[in-house]
Amino acid sequence: MKPYTTMAHIHTLDGAMDEITVLAEHIMLGHRIPNSYIVDYKGVKCTAIFNCFVGAYYADDKFGVITQ
Repeated sequence: MKPYTTMAHIHTLDGAMDEITVLAEHIMLGHRIPNSYIVDYKGVKCTAIFNCFVGAYYADDKFGVITQ
């Protein structure tokens, strides 16, 4: 997957939109998690989900921070 930028609802901004970079699909224990991605938001790697019903990403830069 090639990284790309898009807009997302950001947790620490109380759902306001800002730009993220989608880096990869989220894989846990060797399994792809549907609609879940690893993203970069202002230098913080975190998880995000894509809601296909509304066509928007939701980045969790509060509880979904990836430290490894």
